[in-house]
Parts: sequence; structure tokens; C-alpha cells
Amino acid sequence: MFLNCHSYHSLRYGTLSIEELVKQADELEIKQLVLTDINTVTGIYDFKKECEAVGIKPIVGMEVRKDGKLLYITISKEFSGIGEVNKTVTEYNCESKELSEVAPEFKNVFVIYPMSNIPSILKEDEFIGVRIDELNFLIRPEYKKYISKMVVLHSITFGTDEEYELHKILRAIDNNTLLSKLTKKEICRQSEYFISENELLKIFDRYPEIISNTKNILDACRFNFDFKEVKNKKFYTKSKEEDLKLLSRLAYSGLEKRYGLNHEIAKKRIEKELKVIDELNFCSYFLITWDIICYSNSMGFMHVGRGSGANSIVSYCLGITDICPLELDLYFERFLNLNRKTPPDFDIDWSWQNRDTILEYIFDRYGRDHVAFCGTNVEFKYKSIFREVGKVFGLPKEELDDLASKPMEIHDRNSVVQIVQKYGRLLEKYPNQRSMHSCGILISEEPITHYTALEMPPKGFPIVQFDMNVAEDIGLEKFDILSQRGLGTINDTVDLIKKTRGIKVDIRDIAISKDEIKCNEYLAIGKTIGCFYIESPAMRGLLRRLKCDNYRTLVAASSIIRPGVAQSGMMKEYIFRHNNPDKFEYFHSVFEENLKETYGIMVYQEDVIKIAQYFGGLSLADGDILRRAMSGKGRSLKKLQQVKDNFFNSCKRKGHSEQLTAEAFRQIESFAGYSFCKAHSASYAVESYQSLYLKLYYPLEFMVSVINNQGGFYRTEVYIHEAKMSGGNVQVPCVNLSDFQTTLKGTNIYLGLMLLEGLEIKVAHYIVKEREINGDYKSLEDFIRRINIGIETIQILIFIGAFRFTFKPKNELLVEARLLLINFKPENRGLVLIEEPVQEFKLPQLKRENFEDAFDEIELIGFPISCSPFDLLKTKYKGSVFVKDLLKFHKRQVKMLAYLISRKHVPTKKGTMYFGTWIDVNGDYFDTAHFPNSLKEYDFQGGGCYLLLGTVEVDFHFPTITIHKMAKMPMIPDPRYSYDKEKQYDIHRQIREDVSMTFRKPYPQEHEIGLLRNKFG
Repeated sequence: MFLNCHSYHSLRYGTLSIEELVKQADELEIKQLVLTDINTVTGIYDFKKECEAVGIKPIVGMEVRKDGKLLYITISKEFSGIGEVNKTVTEYNCESKELSEVAPEFKNVFVIYPMSNIPSILKEDEFIGVRIDELNFLIRPEYKKYISKMVVLHSITFGTDEEYELHKILRAIDNNTLLSKLTKKEICRQSEYFISENELLKIFDRYPEIISNTKNILDACRFNFDFKEVKNKKFYTKSKEEDLKLLSRLAYSGLEKRYGLNHEIAKKRIEKELKVIDELNFCSYFLITWDIICYSNSMGFMHVGRGSGANSIVSYCLGITDICPLELDLYFERFLNLNRKTPPDFDIDWSWQNRDTILEYIFDRYGRDHVAFCGTNVEFKYKSIFREVGKVFGLPKEELDDLASKPMEIHDRNSVVQIVQKYGRLLEKYPNQRSMHSCGILISEEPITHYTALEMPPKGFPIVQFDMNVAEDIGLEKFDILSQRGLGTINDTVDLIKKTRGIKVDIRDIAISKDEIKCNEYLAIGKTIGCFYIESPAMRGLLRRLKCDNYRTLVAASSIIRPGVAQSGMMKEYIFRHNNPDKFEYFHSVFEENLKETYGIMVYQEDVIKIAQYFGGLSLADGDILRRAMSGKGRSLKKLQQVKDNFFNSCKRKGHSEQLTAEAFRQIESFAGYSFCKAHSASYAVESYQSLYLKLYYPLEFMVSVINNQGGFYRTEVYIHEAKMSGGNVQVPCVNLSDFQTTLKGTNIYLGLMLLEGLEIKVAHYIVKEREINGDYKSLEDFIRRINIGIETIQILIFIGAFRFTFKPKNELLVEARLLLINFKPENRGLVLIEEPVQEFKLPQLKRENFEDAFDEIELIGFPISCSPFDLLKTKYKGSVFVKDLLKFHKRQVKMLAYLISRKHVPTKKGTMYFGTWIDVNGDYFDTAHFPNSLKEYDFQGGGCYLLLGTVEVDFHFPTITIHKMAKMPMIPDPRYSYDKEKQYDIHRQIREDVSMTFRKPYPQEHEIGLLRNKFG
């Protein structure tokens, strides 16, 4: 009898999760239930599963609203009816087609109108819903005539009185109003909770026709849906057979290019893979991905195919990936096997500049009716909860900021804050809004509205209303179309080298991307700032600890640096074994034979499969099931137990003792959940190597490209420092020599206008465009004539030095600008027929102090360009020890002067600690460790230079300084405000630092890792 149930997927309206909604219905022995969320079908697939698990018949539909007003409720007779409603709502969301007060002509949908919106004519499958509090109206003639077309309408929105209050808070959030100002129209009725069916029937017993109509609708509806059927585009050509023929032809053609004609191992591998791909109906998935790559290549874009897809030799031969699976012993079964029913996972990266072009191609090529982005439900998070809830109770902004930024335990204890906390806790994990998945694209065989309504977020590509987990559940697998700045940097560097030096670099050449002698030297000393994935302090430290001087070690490093891997203790053990190959024994001969490359440790997910196969006797496919179960992708404890039993039984058949098997399984269990796909690491390593090659041989082009792609791990200042260290002569922006982006002319690097924080983007672009059309600016006056901007923008350009070609002091230029702008008010522009020179004024000589330019630069760009931060200190002391000598000072105390680059928050059992990254006066990088006891007295005081006192600890070739004391060094007062003592130190607070926060558990100590260093037994 419940035709109109809302879950919390009716965003900022319903308060019940799907599970709770079904549970409450089950407790009342309700046997038929209709989910009709507001303008969405997000929850229908989970709803079906939950209902069927407890013996309730699931029926689904949608409540259609416009601007908060209920127009009608739709209930699908069968699954195709959902598609009809989805199409209507999609046209409203994505094409701005108005929703009519009257439902369109549906074929397989019942429509229920509220009594507030009765149409003049009711069609056959249209009814009027009567609520309990509206029964008294039925005695009126205007309503009495409709009784034969009426149904029971008892809506469900919340479960308890507390949830009713929560519903009101959600409505206030949605309407951006105070709780006290909500109107009745904006909230649901106070009766919208479950009552027993008997109770409901009793209330309506005077109107048996209404009850009968309601039952007829429930009986007539069904929600049949096959979760197992693949919903992706079935064929790339016209049939399964044609797809296989095309895929085979492309694979063997690629085989010839990659391996030559007579590579039997590669041939056999292709045959095996093609058989599995065909059997699992994944030919079209491969061909669609290949098609996208072909388009990308035709546009001259660079891509990286990574993820488990790189385990496939077919994808390698198709050019989807560039990792040879034979070279790295990559198992196809990790990617695809007959026991794995979900489609394969291709992750394809493009430059962030090219990704939208690729997306447009996909939408146009495969039809906008069949393509959409995966959605994602953005939940209420801690900060947003306290801001949103606090706001509806009328708390001022300062208090909201305070609540959002502080832990709950130290909030004020006043009554309003306590109420905010109470409802804030209830809101945790509630969906707040729908957003776009960062990279997941769905391409369906049927129109995508068959399964979901679409929404149009600001980005401009339509999204489905459910997330990737639901998509996978219902048989829609995503294509991951990703973007990153690292590829943009590589692309731009190659283009810039061609422009500046006339050299065409084939960056995909294997000698460049995998094995180059000088690159290996740079790797081993961690000289990798700016390089994709290997520039962070932690990664540079790892490279030095490993003395990483080859591609294979880099692949391992790319895996063990992952948080989960390091968390398991495997990173520490790997470093120890790499540096001490004679100080451990292999656990078992099988581990030595198959994991020698990684010293007997399961670094990669493929290693788990190897041990399952060679030690446990499982097939490769069963080995992958074991890996998936261990990594949390197996979804039930029962399945995990089956996998474990299978492993133990198989080991017994191979003659392993119970104790030996138990220890092997324990190691698998310890590492399988943390290990990383080797193909993924290998793809990362190739891109890292490509970046490093460009940095080494073309450092200025590379650093300019890093700056233009807005960097990576560090702020722009660090990359400008690297450019200077590489011999670049860095110049502040100039209206005649700078473009919007940073440019390279010889060894001169002209910073782009985009780096000026106060300059509007459109103004920056216009300055460059006007110069390109009409030539260089001859003077400040010429610039003001041609560019229509005010004094504030002119000031920015003057103070950064953008008019230095005039050879006039900044003070004089500023006075001149103010005088010129009197004649160039917006209303006077374009009125003068003959341009007359502006009257010259004789100005008194205005003296500039040393370092005024540096302080202008800090204010306008964020850091000094014309000098070093060390030059701005009051002290002339430069430190007693320098980075180049640190290795000689193991276990000795040193005193250093250093400029703070970044610090990373790390939790320990004794409290917060930090790892700092610094440069010394010579510009070389080093790292520090700050433990909780030291931080109590000597904490960080923001960006700037510090005097450090600490002990050098050399850990496997890598020196770190454990800090005992530190003090921030005072800078000279700002010479621009020598007349104003209060402002002399304002700008100093703008000196930056990079702070990254982590909230992981502390890494385990050596004794906690529990990995045997001796042969078992």
C-alpha cells in the first residue's frame, strides 16, 4: 500500500538509507514496496537486491518535481517504464526542456497526481493520490467524481521524530535558509513514516475502490532485471565474429611490429589471450579502446595505458599500452581470466590539456544517447556538516569556521552547538550531492537512459545517477579516461625542444624511456625534482636508499612507495634485503625461484599469483581469485574461507606441511591487500624515466614546461629554483617579452603573466593578443592607450617590473600612470581623432632602496625572483655544514641555515611528527625529521629560513637530520615601508611552505613486520 517511498537518495529530503527503508518495511511484514525517489533512480538497483533478500516484491518509479513542487509520481509497470521516465527527466536536466504539469504519454508507467495538481483529463493509467489528511475532502462534489480513479498515497520520508527534525534541517540546507524560516510547502508532512498495512487499510476502509485501485497497481508492476548481462556496447563492428576477426588481425599486425615475425612465445601468448577475450565477450571493449587510441595518435597526442591492462600482450600489440608483458613476466590472468566475470580495466592517461578533446570524440563517435560519465555521491563530510548545519541554526561565519576546523571534543558546549553536533553526527555518510566521477566513462548498447536519468554538472558532460560500484553491479563497466599534468609536461617539453633547438625527440624510444646511463646516475642520487611520480621527498629518499640505477628497481620503487605497501612494512624489508642480499635466506625454494627479483617479497599482485601457482599448486585463474579475495575485492567472508580452504588443500596435495602452508598463507595475507599491480608500476616507471631524460638533457625546456603545467608535488617557486640551478636566467614578467605562459628564449626564462596573482586571466591574455596583432608596446603611454585597464592592474604590472624596457624607475612610472589615466577614462577612449602625445612632466628623482624589487615580487608572485631568500635575512651567517658534505657527518651534530620547501605531517604512537624538506644556501635539497618532543618547544613558524641544530642519520646512503632545536630567522624589514613601522613585517607572512597532511597509522617497526629472514624450519 506504500506507493511513494523516499530514501536518502532524494537528496536533502529523505532520511532513510535503502537498507533502513527495506528493513522497516520488513519489520511491518509489508510484502510489496515502491521506491520513488525525487527526480532520481540512484537507489533502484540496490533496492531490488535488498527487497528480494527479505522476500519483498520491489517496485520502482520516480517522484517528479520541478522547483520543489510535486508534479506527479511515476510507477513503472516493468523495467522499460523506468527508461521512459528517465528520458523525460534527462531532457529536463540536460536539454532544458520544461517539465509539464501533466505527465507525457507513457506506455508502461502508472502516473499518480497529488490532489494539488489534478489534470483536466485523466488517462487510463493515471490516478489521483489521496493522503490520510485529505480523506475529508472526498465529500466535496469536485473530488467525489474522481473516487474511481483514486489510490492510497501514504508517503515515506523518515523513520523517527529525530529524523523528522533531520529532514527539516536537510530542507533548510537545500533552500539555503534558516530552520526557523522554512515554510510548510518546503517540508514533508509529519505523518510520512511507516505504519502497518492493517492500520492504513482501516483508515481507508470507507473507500474500498481506492484500496482496490492501489492493490491493482501493486499487483500489475514488476521489476525484472538481469544483473549478469553485460550492458556495455556489445559489438564494435556488426557481430561478435567480425569483432574477433578484426581484433585478431590487429593483434597479429602489432605482433610483427613489436616482436618481428618469428617470436613463437609472443604468438602463443596472443593465441591464448584472444581465446579468453572472445570467450568472455570482451572483443568490443578492446576494440573501442583501440579506436580511442587511434584517434589520439591521429591528433598527435601522447597517452599512457596503465593499470592491469598492461598485463595483456594483445593490448601491447594494439598500442593501447607500451609495457611488454613478456619482458616483465606479467600474467594475463591478473587482467582477465575465465573466472573473472567483470570486464577488464584499462586506465588511459592523457595530458590534462588534451583530455576534453578525447572525451568529445568518444561522445560523438559512440552517440550521446549511449555515453555518459559515471556519477559519484558526494557525502556530507566533517567540515561541510558543521558549516551547513550550523548555518541553518543561524551561527555566524566565525563560529562556523571554528566548528569546521576544530575536533568535536574541543567545540564550545553551548546548547546550539550541541544540537549542531547531534544532527551533524546523524548526517555522516549521507549523500549530499551528485558529482562526476573523475574519469569513468560508460558506453552502453541500449540508450543509457534505459538504466538511469542523466544530469548535467557544470563541467559539461552528462553523468548517470549512480556510482561506479552500482554500474559494475548492473553490468556497465567504465572506461577510465584520465588526465595528468606529467604527460602535459612531457608533451610540452618535446614541443619546446623542437622549437628552441630544432631537435625532434622520440620520447617513446625504449633507450630513452627505460635504460639510459646518465639517467640511472640521476636516479641513484634522487635528482628528480619535477619528474612524474618520483619527485616527492619520500620517493627521492627511497631512490637514494636503494641506489636505484635501473628500470627494474624503479618499477619496484614505484610499487613499494604506495601508502598501503609501506604500511604493511614491506618497504622497510625490501630496502634491507636490497642492500643486504647476503643477510637473509629465502623462506622456501619456490620463493627463491619466483621472487628472486624482489628478494622473496610479494611486492606485486602478480607475485601473489605466482606463489599461489608454484607454491600452492593453484591455476593462474584461481591465483587471481585468491589475490582479489585478499585485496578486499572479494565481497564475502564465506568466499575468503573457500579460497583459503582451496589453498590449504592444494598445498597438502603438493606435500607441504600444515605449518609451512600456514606461514606461506600468512605472508600472502599480509601483503596481498597492499601489493600493487606490476604493470601499473611499470607504466609509472616509464613515464618517470621519460621525464627524467628530458630533465637531464634539456633542463630549461623541461622546467619551463613543468611551470606551465602548474607543477607537480611542489609550488612554482621550487621549479623556478630548479630552473636557476640548471643555468636559467629567470626574468620577472614583461609586457613585451612575456606570454600568458612562461617562455624560454636562449637561457632567458620569462615568467608568464599567469603567475601574477592579482592579474585577471582575460586581461593577461588580451595584453599578449594585442601585442601580437599591433606590435610591441613602445612606452607606458602606448600601453595605456591600447589596453583598457584601471590603476590597480597597472600598479601590479609596474611593481613586478613589466615596464622595465622604459628604463624608468617604478615610482616614476606609477606617478606617470596616474596622470595618464586622467586622459584615458573609459568614457573618453575612442573619442580622440588625432593621437597627441601626453604632456611630459618633470618629476623629482625618486630613489629605490635595495631589495624593494624582491619584496614587490613576494607580494605579487609569492616569492623573490631577483635574489635568494637567504639574501633577505638580517644575519650574514650561512651555516656551518652544507648538503654536499652531509654523508660525512653520520651520527654527528650539525648546525645549518636552510629555507623551508615543504613539510609532511606523519602520525606516530607518541604524537605528531613532521618530515621537512629544505634547501641550503647553495640551493641543494636535504631532509629533516622532527619528533613530537622536539616540536613541543621548536615547532614550525610558517615559511622562511630557519637555523637548524640536529644529528645526521645516514640510512642506506640517505642522510636525514633529526632536529633537536630550530629557530626561524628574521628577515630585514620591508624597505618599501621604512616610514611605516607597522607595515614593515606584513609581507613576511606571505612567504610560503607546502604542508601535506596524512592520517595513516604509524609505519610498523622491524620486529612488527614478521617476515622471516631464514629458511622455514
